[in-house]
Amino acid sequence: MEEPDDAYIIKSNPIVLRCKAMPAMQIFFKCNGEWVHQNEHVSEESMDESTGLKVREVFINVTRQQVEDFHGPEDYWCQCVAWSHLGTSKSRKASVRIAYLRKNFEQDPQGKEVPIEGMIVLHCRPPEGVPAAEVEWLKNEEPIDSNLDENIDTRADHNLIIRQARLSDSGNYTCMAANIVAKRRSMSATVVVYVNGGWSSWTEWSNCNARCGRGWQKRSRTCTNPAPLNGGAFCEGMSVQKITCTSLCPVDGSWEVWSEWSVCSPECEHLRVRECVAPPPRNGGKFCEGLSQESENCTEGLCIQDIETGSDIALYSGLGAAVIAVAVLVVGVTLYRRSQSEYGVDVVDSAALTGASQTFNFKTGRQGNSLLLNPSLQPELMGSRTYSGPICLQDPMDKELMTESSLFKPLPDIKVKVQSSFMVSLGVTERAEFHGKAHAGTFPHGNNRAFGTIQARNKAAYIQNLSSISTRSELRTAALFGHLGGRLVVPNTGVSLLIPHGAIPEESSWEIYLAVTPKESSLQPDGPAVLLGPAVTCGPAELGVRSPCALTIPHCAHPDPQHWSIHLKRRTQQGKWEEVMSVEEETTSCYCLLDPYACHILLNSFGTYALIGEPISDCAVRQLKVAVFGCLSCNSLDYNLRVYCMDNTPCAFQEVVSDERLQGGQLLEEPKLLHFRGNTFSLQISVLDIPPFLWRIKPFSACQEVPFSRVWGSSQQPLLCGFSLERYSPATRQLSCKVCVRQLQGHEQILHIRTAVLESERETIPFFAHDDSNFPALMGPKAFKIPYSIRQRICATFDTPNTKGKDWQMLAQKNSINRNLSYFAAQSSPSAVILDLWEARHQHDGDLDSLACALEEIGRTHSKLSDATETEAEEPDFNSSRQNGL
Repeated sequence: MEEPDDAYIIKSNPIVLRCKAMPAMQIFFKCNGEWVHQNEHVSEESMDESTGLKVREVFINVTRQQVEDFHGPEDYWCQCVAWSHLGTSKSRKASVRIAYLRKNFEQDPQGKEVPIEGMIVLHCRPPEGVPAAEVEWLKNEEPIDSNLDENIDTRADHNLIIRQARLSDSGNYTCMAANIVAKRRSMSATVVVYVNGGWSSWTEWSNCNARCGRGWQKRSRTCTNPAPLNGGAFCEGMSVQKITCTSLCPVDGSWEVWSEWSVCSPECEHLRVRECVAPPPRNGGKFCEGLSQESENCTEGLCIQDIETGSDIALYSGLGAAVIAVAVLVVGVTLYRRSQSEYGVDVVDSAALTGASQTFNFKTGRQGNSLLLNPSLQPELMGSRTYSGPICLQDPMDKELMTESSLFKPLPDIKVKVQSSFMVSLGVTERAEFHGKAHAGTFPHGNNRAFGTIQARNKAAYIQNLSSISTRSELRTAALFGHLGGRLVVPNTGVSLLIPHGAIPEESSWEIYLAVTPKESSLQPDGPAVLLGPAVTCGPAELGVRSPCALTIPHCAHPDPQHWSIHLKRRTQQGKWEEVMSVEEETTSCYCLLDPYACHILLNSFGTYALIGEPISDCAVRQLKVAVFGCLSCNSLDYNLRVYCMDNTPCAFQEVVSDERLQGGQLLEEPKLLHFRGNTFSLQISVLDIPPFLWRIKPFSACQEVPFSRVWGSSQQPLLCGFSLERYSPATRQLSCKVCVRQLQGHEQILHIRTAVLESERETIPFFAHDDSNFPALMGPKAFKIPYSIRQRICATFDTPNTKGKDWQMLAQKNSINRNLSYFAAQSSPSAVILDLWEARHQHDGDLDSLACALEEIGRTHSKLSDATETEAEEPDFNSSRQNGL
């Protein structure tokens, strides 16, 4: 007998039960204990060919309605009964059920973050259904076959097990349940396999930072073995170690006393010698200067060597007398000329002090310049500059000024050749070559205006102008500049102004000022936009320059055009701010080049400028500098820690340093950079690892959290969090702890504090890497890294077009200037403006080697720059010149 099988009713489709018996005379179905009516049976008869017995097969239909109407203790079932001459036979009970599959999973898989090589277990309980659903796993919508990957097991109660997590196992996992009725998908579970950071090996110890005496050595390591991935933890511990070191001080050599004179030689000379051994140079000290051997005539000039006749004696005597007479005459003339001018001035014309307007030349000895293409070739020994201007001698004090002032004292090599009258205008003495004192006024100085007239008309207006600047900020500087140009720097703020050679007309000079306003109250950005740096004022506004000046403003943005929209704004005369351009905009009126920490702006007009940044996405990064200061409080047992988070600009840091100096604070650790994202997550500052039994901090005060809006909108004011620590005993003289500054779900920085409590025992950490307070203004050639003669040759070479295109475009490309080239095309000398931009970008490093490499790669430098001139000999190609600076 072939028994009927279990069956499932799908939707409203009836099912067919089949029963077959041999030999059989009759077959009937019984369902739920009741016989099925004979009319509902469908019978078929046949003959088995092998046995010759009669075979009977019966079919019945079971509908959904029949099953739903049955209410019994068990499922709906049917059984077939067959009769033959041998007797009666019954089949097994075949159940009939309605198939279904619920919509909701009893348990969806949950996302996980696991370390690499950890175990991953994703649980899945499929929806209830008849028949029971089968489970299949998908990864990123692709089926997972556990037979192909021994590391994955999907057989354990529908769960997905990954024995050892790999980076490739990160992804979105979905549980798929299906039976004969339908398929169901679970919620996707995101699995992240992360890698915790590991330290690399320590670097070698650096050289001792002190050339003489006690100093420090450093070594560092990086969190790159491996680097943190997918949110893995950053390495714990110090990335920098310091130890004390002692360098042997260099000892310069010194001569011993001269030896006795030797016996007179046949050449009528005797010798004496000395050695550099009192003491000898040690530890890199200088060798003795001067000669180690000295000789002189030992017969007082009466040397007799094989004189054959008396005529020879007379001849030599006459020559000696002539030489003596000439020497006496030269000495006399020299003494007379020195008596006429204490400063080496040859007054050729007696009209030198009449005040007439004539021309005079300054010739100064030129020192060796390491920036020449070939320093080994000697240039012209005397450089010449010609100036003309009126002299204004209004009273006897002016004459005294001309003879007694320090105008030429810094330059003992100067020779002044006055051809008709001594031409010195008090309005033009401020030149880079003279180091003279700048005038107090901001006005042009020229040949056609007397100092008295200029002073009377402009001095009051100028004082009023500078007083308005000083009320806004103390960070300002000013100097007098002429046709030779120069550089003006506001010390320790990162703000500078480069005035190119020729930007100011000849025969005139201007007092140019530069002021920094860290807190510009009139500039309030809208919405999430922030002020990325200080507002900078350069003036005077009425000065019209012939070529663009380069203004450098530091900024705190991580410059990525996908996340930031940065704009340059200028303040109008009415005090309102108007937009000049976007940094990514193409325009010929202005140019902005955004470097990682500063923006270089090419301007043709002076005024007040500021950078505004508007975040485009949550990934916009604002760079904050984190610095920790500390000092003892009035109670000798308390110690105050002050943690500052400020914009990563020198100007913002200088403001904090100024405040801390007034409070007696000391910088405890080198500041670190925090990447603060615009993702609305707050900032958390905490003090960790305070030594127990030595120090304590108030309960619940070791951690402070600052809302995102306060941090993001604090561009006008540094963020300050203070912590008060108390030591148990005055004998505790060292403090060691950690200051953790992190953005929730963002970047984290840990500052390791190890300091002496007493100021006398504390190591001093420098505030600024580039302290430019000693050189706020440089005028003339010394302000530029590229010598002017070489600069002229570069411009003449690359401004000339050729069949392959403008060569200045290749020069721009090699200097990473690839945007808004139409601005340079509109200039009279594109190459000169590109070099001005290079000067502004390299004011601290002066990396002439990189510029030489760029010129070398272009391939046209050798043929164009190898010609010799009268003032500079023939230079070699750039392969050898790179070794000498350019």
